[in-house]
Amino acid sequence: MRTIQIGQSALRSSLLAYGCWRLAGAENPGGVTQAGRVAGKKAVVAAYEAGYTLFDHADIYCQGVCEEIFGEALQDVPAMRERIVIASKCGIRLPNQPEGTPYRYDFSAQYIIWSCEQSLRRLGVETIDIYQLHRPDWLADWDEVAEAFTRLREQGKVREFGVSNFRPSQVAALQKAFDRPLIVNQVEISLLRLDCFEDGTLDQCQSEKITPLAWSPLGGGQLIVGQEESGLRVATALDHLARERGVCRAVIALAWLLKHPSGILPIVGSTNPERIRECVKAAEIELSREEWYSLLEAARGARLP
Repeated sequence: MRTIQIGQSALRSSLLAYGCWRLAGAENPGGVTQAGRVAGKKAVVAAYEAGYTLFDHADIYCQGVCEEIFGEALQDVPAMRERIVIASKCGIRLPNQPEGTPYRYDFSAQYIIWSCEQSLRRLGVETIDIYQLHRPDWLADWDEVAEAFTRLREQGKVREFGVSNFRPSQVAALQKAFDRPLIVNQVEISLLRLDCFEDGTLDQCQSEKITPLAWSPLGGGQLIVGQEESGLRVATALDHLARERGVCRAVIALAWLLKHPSGILPIVGSTNPERIRECVKAAEIELSREEWYSLLEAARGARLP
């Protein structure tokens, strides 16, 4: 797979990233089985062998178990570490941790640093390549966040930093406080979620050279099954182009994101090795401007004004 530069950093990624949030086969640690762990490791290796080089994590993915499974895969294939980019996120605190506390966000320096250290331990690595804030903390002190980032970088625990689900104003506020460029903003982008095209997110990414990472690029599976009205409408339009190219509709949906000049980097989350390999075909498809807009019209459910 071809690679692109990530933000203004020296890091490079394959045109598609691999998302690790399903690796455990369960949402909570209590539901994880040994068979599920084995399947998760096989998915990681399948993605690596298919050419994916950016692997997306977060500390809340199965409460850390997904990071552990990935760490086990790294032990099985030690050469993989030097050829990939590992990203992880922090800042979401689950309820009753400690007892009686609510679900909340926490960008305090102490929590950011502690969370990073726990992720490093679970992943079994010395350095995380890209460390991100997961969802905006309404009580965030951006100077305090910048201090935590600086400490983690000086200690060699993190190479580069980014954010996730941030509005352009929040990205700008943190960037003003931090003296290194933020290199990614991970947001939901798909033919069923067009907000980022209209709220300034992708404009900012393009102008500031921030790489947009697209989570749920297939609309949470709706672009595959096409059950709801909007999903069915877009799926029909995707099928038309997919038949012409001899690929599945998921490949066209990913190619649609890759067409955008901001350098959208879709995160593929399937744990099915066959589907993981199939999605790579999107990197070889160049949609025309007319094809791109035909899909946009289907997604909007109406012609452009």
